[in-house]
Amino acid sequence: MGRPRKYPVEVRERAVRLARESEGGITPVARDLGLNPETLRGWVRRAEADDGSRRDLLSTREREELAVLRRENRQLRRSNDGIDPLRWTGSVRRHWRCWW
Repeated sequence: MGRPRKYPVEVRERAVRLARESEGGITPVARDLGLNPETLRGWVRRAEADDGSRRDLLSTREREELAVLRRENRQLRRSNDGIDPLRWTGSVRRHWRCWW
């Protein structure tokens, strides 16, 4: 379980909306809201990825799916660590030896 977020979701959404509507850029909006400009810039980039206007970043849903797949891959690798193809039994083992 992750740590609690420093800023509530409502604050993030409002800040992103203000930054998108502003003609002065992100820095003045961040300064007015008491935020670090890079924090707000990251929020805006994440919102753009989520709504599909940025194709160079993964959306939140895609990042969550990637995390699940990586976790599953790691678990499968751990479970396969004990399997050694040279220790297989029967004809498969003889087959391996005949090629070496």
